[in-house]
Amino acid sequence: MLIFAVNPYHMKLLVIGVAAALLVSCSSGKKPDDEAFLQSLENQTTAGAGVDEEVINSILEQIPSPLEISVLLKESGSKYAPEILNSSNNLPKYNSNYKKALNLGVYGTDLGYTNIFGRNADGIKFITSIKSLADELNIGQFFDVETIGRLAANSKNLDSLLLITTMNFNHINHYLQAQSRDNLSVLLLTGGWVEAMQITCQTAVKNPNNKDLREKIGEQKIVLEQILLLFSFYTEDPNMASLLADMEQLKSAYDKVEISYTYKESTMEIVDGVAVIKDNSSTTINITPENVKEISDITNSIREKIIS
Repeated sequence: MLIFAVNPYHMKLLVIGVAAALLVSCSSGKKPDDEAFLQSLENQTTAGAGVDEEVINSILEQIPSPLEISVLLKESGSKYAPEILNSSNNLPKYNSNYKKALNLGVYGTDLGYTNIFGRNADGIKFITSIKSLADELNIGQFFDVETIGRLAANSKNLDSLLLITTMNFNHINHYLQAQSRDNLSVLLLTGGWVEAMQITCQTAVKNPNNKDLREKIGEQKIVLEQILLLFSFYTEDPNMASLLADMEQLKSAYDKVEISYTYKESTMEIVDGVAVIKDNSSTTINITPENVKEISDITNSIREKIIS
């Protein structure tokens, strides 16, 4: 198993999703209430053998950097568009653990989006929704609203926020694994990824000549394949089987995207008196504006089912 080092400059797009969201409360000192957690679960069991938490974490590590995405969005001239986010008014609709976990990821991504544009007032609404869903899933002990609000209000804290967020997603994942509810971790990850995809896709569709945005969307082909592998463990769960079928449609669109890797031997260079290994290999992503439009349409359809 490949384990990635935690580096705040290489945190992944779901982390923008859960950025300012998955913070362990250092002040409360509360332990998870296992009995309450079990009582809050729906009367169903996890289908299949389950997924090792390191598998989920390794996929999390491969989703694009929020700092990189934010630069691309700003360079594209994209304006803040709150209408593309999931309204906090939809919160009462989520009355199953399946919907709650998915939309916990969605709201996390939306919170990250508001943070990129410095819209802290809007961010507070998402913090409230995130806390509510976390409490209902009985993982609210991993969320410190006061600290979230303080860090999210200042973009200078983004690096620290991302680092803490990633570490504590691992804590949540481990906790859910211990409760044989690893499917919730998969749903949390998927909801955040789908929301981040639709935001990026909508921006790319409006900027068809932006090659960087197109290629960033193209790179998600690899991530999607791994998410589909995760879902293959839960085909006996009707909700997850239905979502898997929708994600398979997205894969069909991604089959038209070609990713090729060209290996070139690494070389050593001296930079400021220090020997540095330079990776000369390259990846080529062939994705057209038409591909982006098709991927965007399917992603939006999946996302509408998730938030409805």
